[in-house]
Amino acid sequence: MSQAIAASAKRPTAFGDALFAGLVKAAGIFVLLLLGGIIVVLFIGGLPAFRQFGFSFLTSADWDPVQEVYGAAVPIFGTLVTAVLALAMAVPLAFGIAFYLTELAPLWFRRPVGTAIELLAAVPSIIYGMWGFFVIVPIMAEYVQPFIIDNLGELPLIGDFFQGPPFGTGIFTAAMILSVMIIPFIAATMRDVFSTVPAVFKESAYGLGCTTWEVMRSVVIPYTRVSVVGGIMLGLGRALGETMAVTFVIGNTNRIATTIFGPGNTIASIVALEFPESQSGSLKLSSLLALGFILFVISFIVLAISRMLLKPGAKS
Repeated sequence: MSQAIAASAKRPTAFGDALFAGLVKAAGIFVLLLLGGIIVVLFIGGLPAFRQFGFSFLTSADWDPVQEVYGAAVPIFGTLVTAVLALAMAVPLAFGIAFYLTELAPLWFRRPVGTAIELLAAVPSIIYGMWGFFVIVPIMAEYVQPFIIDNLGELPLIGDFFQGPPFGTGIFTAAMILSVMIIPFIAATMRDVFSTVPAVFKESAYGLGCTTWEVMRSVVIPYTRVSVVGGIMLGLGRALGETMAVTFVIGNTNRIATTIFGPGNTIASIVALEFPESQSGSLKLSSLLALGFILFVISFIVLAISRMLLKPGAKS
């Protein structure tokens, strides 16, 4: 009798486990199918452009809708340069914010600052774009760019990167706006993972005479390396795919800029600008879809590189 009761009690549990396992498995498969479907649609849509231009589609800087000649070199260049510059500006600031909130800030001050950082992530990208165009661009044109051009533009080797007319818009301004947009993602991730370090680890280091920076460098960062890199990659993914904010301030010119103050384009911005004017079945629409596929490939390569950095054999 007791065995029958035990068996009947186990059946619902076994059924519930099987049902739950099936649901989560279906959710995982659905994500893969959705991602695969998007990639296939973009590849098939961009196939006429790949067939028409071949490998030169990746290397050509031409974008002439009148002659129906399209190339992806300018938006690829703009996407990579703005994302790298934004990451270079955002990571030190995000690390400083997370370091201050977890190690130095008083307890009463941590919550409001942390909430403010999280609220920055909720600001729509078009608001960042409008703020950049009406506030940052005039400041860059009147003060920042002339100062940098006058002081760095004549330096040997690197001076060419800081020359050009100070219009305010351009790759550097777009990277600045992107850095502000991705700081909340990186800083919030770093703050959360820094807080997970066991207190006994840090107390042991302090007991050995380590300073606060030495504890951060030798204990906290190695312990949280995987999550920190993951947060940085999250910010990089946001920077690579950002559309409206970049469109407002990058200048939207189809040529490769020779200075960081020059105008340019990104994949997302050129798609946003050109897509409404493209006709169904046209070579222009196919080229835009091909650009979307290339952006997927770039994101995949970035993700693969981050996975390589996170291998157990990689250096901390």
